[in-house]
Amino acid sequence: MDVMVIHGPNLNLLGQRKIEIYGNQSLDYINGEILEYGKKNGFKIEIYQTNSEGEIIDLLHRAGRECQGVVLNPGAYTHYSYAIGDAVEAIDIPVVEVHISNIYSREEFRRKSVIAPYSAGQITGFGPFGYILALEALKNIGGGKKYGKD
Repeated sequence: MDVMVIHGPNLNLLGQRKIEIYGNQSLDYINGEILEYGKKNGFKIEIYQTNSEGEIIDLLHRAGRECQGVVLNPGAYTHYSYAIGDAVEAIDIPVVEVHISNIYSREEFRRKSVIAPYSAGQITGFGPFGYILALEALKNIGGGKKYGKD
């Protein structure tokens, strides 16, 4: 299964920024764990990190043509990027939204996702392990179908 993992804004600062919320693991370490898991479980994984909303949209469009699923951590764009939500809705593959922290236990503005209504599902609050859970979800629902098995 070909999967694209997209890390959004500020995730390049993992391990340095708000360790009490996001933990002390760097993005490189987390990416290594994702790739190792993928290798053991038959995934071909491409990983990207960008602080640019437009680049996330371009990556989603590309994934819609080239992949069977997406793991997306949209970072702060979660709460207000209708453009990313539209891009998720526009592609015909499952997108699993991931958040390292539990967005529902944080500030009020973080408790709403404009991406979730178009995602196959959302995983929040399990730290970096959420990315592995998202890959498991994609494997379970059968990649390539927007919302999983019919």
